[in-house]
Amino acid sequence: MPGDGGETGRLTRVSDGELQTYSLVELAVERLRLEILSGRSEPGQRLIEEQLTRRLGISRAPLREAMRLLAQQGLVEHIPRRGARVATLSDDDVRELYEVRDVLERHAIATMPDSPDLTRLRATLDVMRLATASDDRLELANAHRRFHTEVVALAGNRQLTALYGSLLVRIQLYMAVNMQREAEATRSDDGLQRHERLLTALEQGTPSAILTALTTHGARAYLT
Repeated sequence: MPGDGGETGRLTRVSDGELQTYSLVELAVERLRLEILSGRSEPGQRLIEEQLTRRLGISRAPLREAMRLLAQQGLVEHIPRRGARVATLSDDDVRELYEVRDVLERHAIATMPDSPDLTRLRATLDVMRLATASDDRLELANAHRRFHTEVVALAGNRQLTALYGSLLVRIQLYMAVNMQREAEATRSDDGLQRHERLLTALEQGTPSAILTALTTHGARAYLT
């Protein structure tokens, strides 16, 4: 990896016209997180240190710190005497995560103001439209997650939004699998239309209509 090297070295990159500085650990976290959430690294896949240090161009120390941070996010798990792997979710895990998700969403809807600002939701839906048109599945998966996070954020409770966001990251472990199934079984814009219906319910501002839209949002398989 280009840069000044060393385990404490820092690299710079250009993003949106600005120079941003990232430590080797942060770069490794970003790269591995992208691979996991895009489905390039599947749930249960082993993460072998020698291969990762060679591919990422870093030493073991920053890689191990990156893996520790990813484990805190629920994306990596360490198996005694077997090393690390991409985290997995059992059927019970998925069911329980969705039960918690539903509780948080319903609480957010019950406590949101009468006329919430839907600007960020509309912007996220625009991103979803572009990702659908270009068949960018990673960006589409991220847009789905951001949309739901923005719905919860309408309640104005920062702790609730943070908790909800971390929960969705765990569910997104299976995002790529779910979206591929959806692409094979339905029209490519079905997911977009579900989110448009949910936005329409929010624009109407009737809590019962919003809850109905959430309930019928789609088969609750992973992230819909």
